[in-house]
Amino acid sequence: MGSLTDGAIRRSIKDVELTGKQKSLADGEGRGVGRLVLVLRPMPKRVLAEWMAQQWRDGKRIKAKLGDYPSMSLAAAREVFKRDFADAIQKGRSIKIATDARPGTVADLFEAYVASLKEAGKPSWKETEKGLNKVADTLGRNRLAREIEPDEVTEVLRPIFERGAPAMADHVRCYIRAAYSWGMKSEHDYRNTSPRRFRLVYNPAAGIPTEPKVVGSRWLDEDEFVQLWRWLECPDVPVHPPYLRAVQILMLTGQRVEEIARLHKDQWDSRERILDWSKTKNSKPHAVPVPSLAAELLDSIRPNEHGWFFPSAKDPSKPVSHGTLYAFMWRQRDRGVIPVVTNRDLRRTWKTLSGKAGVPKEIRDRIQNHALQDVSSKSYDRWNYMPEKRAGMARWDKFARAMLAKKPVRRPAKQAA
Repeated sequence: MGSLTDGAIRRSIKDVELTGKQKSLADGEGRGVGRLVLVLRPMPKRVLAEWMAQQWRDGKRIKAKLGDYPSMSLAAAREVFKRDFADAIQKGRSIKIATDARPGTVADLFEAYVASLKEAGKPSWKETEKGLNKVADTLGRNRLAREIEPDEVTEVLRPIFERGAPAMADHVRCYIRAAYSWGMKSEHDYRNTSPRRFRLVYNPAAGIPTEPKVVGSRWLDEDEFVQLWRWLECPDVPVHPPYLRAVQILMLTGQRVEEIARLHKDQWDSRERILDWSKTKNSKPHAVPVPSLAAELLDSIRPNEHGWFFPSAKDPSKPVSHGTLYAFMWRQRDRGVIPVVTNRDLRRTWKTLSGKAGVPKEIRDRIQNHALQDVSSKSYDRWNYMPEKRAGMARWDKFARAMLAKKPVRRPAKQAA
């Protein structure tokens, strides 16, 4: 049989309409190996025309669908068959496992990477998507991902660094490096469902140096803790009340800023006085009893109609972002009305002051959901340590109440570390 033409296809469709019998049209020779076939099936109101890659393998005929005619034209079907199936047939591979052979673009790579984060339940996917969208616009969305050179990545990062945002430049570098690293691994990952292969030879961001990591050391002493608490109780400027309470809960529980900011009513068990997160930064569920002081504060808060304890002032359907809480605290410390401190410093403050209260470090680590890397904790120990965490929080509650009963000592704020 010779090559198909559009005229022959139209005539065959009319024949199938009249006879009501299924018909297959082969494009060119190929019996014994494989070829492109258009299968015509009579339906009640029309003829269904489907492009198929057809292969004879181990004495059996195998088919894989390419698309529907006329949505996929004859020329397009030939191109897809040649690109995705001809080589597999030539090498004796099953067309059942053949995939789109086009190399992925920059947009394909970034979108697939973000989708993998989202599927894995990583809360960072939104920020990553936002960052990579801007990078894709600069590098060129439709360029092949494998064509990007290291100096192009450097030129993306340099303007960010030069405008005085080295941390942001390093974040963007991390996004690009992680996306390419994922792309290289996805080539041979049977769990990956991305429709593209990227054919990456190297990671263009791998050799770019990281921004030196500055390990924070700032924490509030008892007097500064009381000073901040008193201001949150009675601020000297109008502030969205949920922001004040969110920071107080951070001070009392030592939990991660993102987790407290997104606190939902379903995560608070008032009767048991437990905060329960099914998903956290280290991908492990986390349940923590809170001190009675925090429980009283949480019970006094009425979650909004969307269930958020700390809704955004601009959009109540969403919780406040950790960035908004950060900016709110930054403005107050610049005014000199609170000690120089960030929300992350409050987590360090809880760690330090609860240690002073007598809570053992192992229990403090578990209360703050720090990843324990010893073999016993990772592979064997499945005790939830709830009684021990309750005892630790009770000790911290007693210490915190005594601390807040003192009068704050006014003194110059410390500089950030």
